Amino acid sequence: MTDNKANKKTSLSHEFNKGIIKENPVLCLLLGACPTLAVTTGAANAVGMGAAATAVLICSNIVISLLRRFIPNTVRIPAYITIIAGFVTIVQLLVKAYAPSIDDALGIYLPLIVVNCIILGRAELFASRHSVIPAAVDGLGMGIGFTAAMLCMGIIRETFGTGGVFGVNLLPESIYTPIIIFILPAGGFFVFGMLIAISNRLQKGALARREIGCAGCPSAKTCSTIKEGGKDIC
Repeated sequence: MTDNKANKKTSLSHEFNKGIIKENPVLCLLLGACPTLAVTTGAANAVGMGAAATAVLICSNIVISLLRRFIPNTVRIPAYITIIAGFVTIVQLLVKAYAPSIDDALGIYLPLIVVNCIILGRAELFASRHSVIPAAVDGLGMGIGFTAAMLCMGIIRETFGTGGVFGVNLLPESIYTPIIIFILPAGGFFVFGMLIAISNRLQKGALARREIGCAGCPSAKTCSTIKEGGKDIC
């Protein structure tokens, strides 16, 4: 029983972490590039878009997981879109009511969450094949990963493009001249590409360290190898 609980916790932890790091929807899977490039001219916009997408991800994953045995396979995609559209409508109404400035800034990209490939992808590949709790955890992890990537882009673009972040001026114009290209589409592609390159480099480094094992240990030549449980431990 204890082993089952430990395995379940490990599995949930894996599902949560993979969306943030290993399978980040933006930097690793390259999904949702359109809203990522369009709304990350400011950090506040990035947080607003990320929070809205995360809320829709979690709620739609839960409902699709609950209904997965009742949705006919032939109409599953229209069914998923209908469910997602319902939650997007709710989120849009809440944003309009409580954060109208964010609603104005996000514009058409807020209702377009309905056809966001991240949300549709998680519905098809995960929520429709797993129970409620893993589906919710997957949605949360993917949502946080999406938000984190957008926030990084938003902070970089706003800082270099305006000299401030979250609307607060950090670099006075007397000592810093804003680089306008960072808040233009070209700057978005540049920052996007740089973050993808950094992510790929970190992923390759982590993979190489795992493959090296004891061979990468500084004490590998002097320490004795102990056999324990069928594994070599330096």
